[in-house]
Amino acid sequence: MPDSPNMTSDGSQLQSLQRRRKQAFVLGLALWIVLLLFTESRWRVSAPGFYTLIWALGLVLILVCIMGRTWCTLYIGGLKKRQLVTLGPYSVTRNPLYAFTIIGAAGIGAQTGSLLTALLAGGFALAVFTVVVRREESFLASAFGDDFAGYAAKVPRFLPDFAQWQEADELLVRPRLVRQTFLDACVFLLAVPVTGMMDWVREVAGLPILQLP
Repeated sequence: MPDSPNMTSDGSQLQSLQRRRKQAFVLGLALWIVLLLFTESRWRVSAPGFYTLIWALGLVLILVCIMGRTWCTLYIGGLKKRQLVTLGPYSVTRNPLYAFTIIGAAGIGAQTGSLLTALLAGGFALAVFTVVVRREESFLASAFGDDFAGYAAKVPRFLPDFAQWQEADELLVRPRLVRQTFLDACVFLLAVPVTGMMDWVREVAGLPILQLP
């Protein structure tokens, strides 16, 4: 069935919104680098064991993000605009790809050893995705009507409800999309060397430092 004019318009708006989402994350990345240059975790000196624990937790969150996003792509790869996916991770939250990305953003923030920075990074990602999801849901409501309305009434937007879990009997896997998602998500791991490099730059340049909890 050909797309209706409204669906075509919604799809164009959705693409524009996705571009703005990427721009927002580039801005967020720039702000994060500035934050790295002028802040430091207070735990680094006062409680180095706690500092290391936060850093390690951040690495775990990044790995969860990478594996989680790859897992989601097994279910939704290439189907987002053509089929309402409601099984697997999509049976417990309507936006598992974004949920895992929020986890990854918090993990990036935690690479500083600061709980506050981790919360700020995760909160920034949540704010961006909340705007994106509202527009996407408008598109899905136009495309899938009552099916999406019923799905949205039962499955939460971000916070998973594991009682709703439904497994798929079989999946049509698109290896190229799965591979691309995995490689894209691995970019999150760059936070590890970048954080270390910014520590070095900060110390060499003697920049003024604000300590964060």
